[in-house]
Amino acid sequence: MSMLRNQATDLLRYEHLTTTVPKAKELRPFVERLITIAKRGVAGGDAKSHTLNARRLVMRDVQDREVLTKLFDTLAPRFASRAGGYTRLLRVGFRRGDSAEVAQVELVGSEFNPRAKAEAAAAAEGSKPKAKGVGGRLRAAAERLRGKKDDDEVKKVSTKPSKGVTRKTTTPRKAGGS
Repeated sequence: MSMLRNQATDLLRYEHLTTTVPKAKELRPFVERLITIAKRGVAGGDAKSHTLNARRLVMRDVQDREVLTKLFDTLAPRFASRAGGYTRLLRVGFRRGDSAEVAQVELVGSEFNPRAKAEAAAAAEGSKPKAKGVGGRLRAAAERLRGKKDDDEVKKVSTKPSKGVTRKTTTPRKAGGS
């Protein structure tokens, strides 16, 4: 139970978390229940008793006051129009040491980008944006290696013999007696 509480706190704080698939599957309904309680507390609006009761219910599982404030001030209003399904489970691959299947759990709408700060700094400087996809990066690397050849260039003639033709060898296949 304490592991679920710690993972839920981290998921609500950072809006994404990487863990094994069974732990992630246990974490999803736990966090979604917390967000639903927070939504009901925020929807109570004028009645302070609804908000206070919801905060106390969530405070049983989330001990960090900063995370609790974030949940009620930013996350619950973000999911106010959503009926459920606040989390997304993305299977990442397998862990190297024990081959456990690893998944990333994230809150819907956060779409975590690990290079967001670097991209924002590059956009502020006005530098040329990088190719976003793998294909764009591969094409750029291929052009650098080829040196951007023109279509007018003469094609090289292949030095391979054509199919079905064998080359004569001057050295015997097996040297030695017997």
